[in-house]
Amino acid sequence: MIAKKGVPGSPGVAIAEALVLDTREFPVSHRKLNPSEVPTEKARFEHAVEAAIADVQQIQKSAAEKADGEYLRIFDVHIDMLRSQGLRREISQTIESELCTAEFAVSLVIKRHVRVFLANDFLKERARDFYDVEHAIQRHLLGTKREDLGHLDHPVVLVAHDLTPSQTVTLDKSKVVALATDAGGRTSHTAIIARALGIPAVVGTGSLTAEVVAGDLVIVDGTEGLVVVNPDNRTLDRYQAIAHNIHEREVRLERIRSLPAETRDGHRVYLYANIESPQEIDTALARGAEGVGLYRTEFLFFEKGSPPTEEEHYEAYRHVAKALGKRPLTIRTFDMGGDKLSATSGGTSSAPERNPFLGCRSIRLAFQHMDLFRTQLRAILRASAEGSVNILFPMITDLREVRQAKSVVRETMAELDAQGIPFDPTVGIGIMVEVPGAAHIVDILAKEVDFLSIGTNDLVQYTLAVDRGNEAVSGLYQPAHPAILRMVLHVVSEGRKHGIPVAMCGEMSGEPIYALLLMGMGLSDFSVSPAVLPEIKELIRSTTYEKARKVAAEALTFEESTKTVAYLEEVTRRALAGEL
Repeated sequence: MIAKKGVPGSPGVAIAEALVLDTREFPVSHRKLNPSEVPTEKARFEHAVEAAIADVQQIQKSAAEKADGEYLRIFDVHIDMLRSQGLRREISQTIESELCTAEFAVSLVIKRHVRVFLANDFLKERARDFYDVEHAIQRHLLGTKREDLGHLDHPVVLVAHDLTPSQTVTLDKSKVVALATDAGGRTSHTAIIARALGIPAVVGTGSLTAEVVAGDLVIVDGTEGLVVVNPDNRTLDRYQAIAHNIHEREVRLERIRSLPAETRDGHRVYLYANIESPQEIDTALARGAEGVGLYRTEFLFFEKGSPPTEEEHYEAYRHVAKALGKRPLTIRTFDMGGDKLSATSGGTSSAPERNPFLGCRSIRLAFQHMDLFRTQLRAILRASAEGSVNILFPMITDLREVRQAKSVVRETMAELDAQGIPFDPTVGIGIMVEVPGAAHIVDILAKEVDFLSIGTNDLVQYTLAVDRGNEAVSGLYQPAHPAILRMVLHVVSEGRKHGIPVAMCGEMSGEPIYALLLMGMGLSDFSVSPAVLPEIKELIRSTTYEKARKVAAEALTFEESTKTVAYLEEVTRRALAGEL
């Protein structure tokens, strides 16, 4: 038995035989050419590129019935890369200058480009496009065949070093029960597609492919980020029981999917989804989402390695807005640091900030790059003509920032109006309350906006001075800390006082043990991962609002977060057992 720890990519448990894809680099030898062979080798390269373009176009055509237009856009990116005269010229010049084969030149040049992107954590995912393009060319140069993932005859766990869009878009989704990869992170393509398909995934295992062979029995625990290869009987029995319980729970939760998130005494709250890409909207709706409370837009900057155009923004927003219809869609403007933006712009990064989380990021960065900010706002406003769209500004700290952001929105509206471009002039404007300073003056900020959204991830981090990614202090990262609970209560109370909705889109709202507490505090809108939507709804429907208020009142009396958590865990257990 082998157990490999990785990054949780998509929750759930699946057990099946492994199908191992060989996605490693092609074996390329360095053979020195005679100068007289160079023209022939260049022609061979050009022929392989044209054949690769035809391949990608064929895959795009066959995949059109299985995937939406937004998802298929990745193939346009690959075709553009294959047609890039700059890239083709660079490879041809390498064949000539190095007197090397086309295979070797392709490998050398692609590696050169990949190194640039791998040097930046937020651009690593861009490297997969170069690998996909290299594979498309090398297949023709080396005479190898593409893997057929569209016709599988039994359930499998797909195991690979990494998975590219061209692989996942063609796979047989009725037979692939889980994904497991050596590479990738929470926002990698593999993780996103797994969440979109609603299947478990573990990514970033490091060397799983070296320890699995086709036919091995594999357990994928996407909740804990664990892959078990050839489990012993005890482990297999335990996970089969877990999988059975998950299935029973899914069946039970499916019965309430279309029912409102309403307590037994008629108190209504609203459950929205957090999404990170357009591909996740179908899963969110299937899980019972009443809209999207947080649409993270940073992927648009990272997927190409360059800032998105207005049309690229617009298509990503329009797709989700149309899918939602009249249901609300809250789009957050880009929320990242200056180092990430410099990298996506293809320029040199500015001097490293001593503390980037306290530096030029989010709305501060937007004000310094008005061209990018206005481009995004134009696209959001254009998409508002397709549905019920709200704009959410991140990392607001004072009134001046709110007024400046609203001013840019008004100017953008005037610009679109003058051009005769339709948009919704009543689009909602909201702010993230994720900085203690904003929480303390929320009574002032609430007068300027249509809604508030509490971002507990950063609020906890900034309030408790805890880096949530630092394992040495991770135990101090406590959403149930009395300071956090009092701050949340204050924000919710001020929102109600000013007659505007208050949402929570941080991880706290998606943890079931906090559901009754937050509802009892008066939180009206929960925005959570699609995977946990049914669980939160089940808890809300299991009790009365009056009892939830008593839970909140009791929880606020504890002086230590450990006692608060223990109390909430017991309350949650009793609620699900029908004892509350």
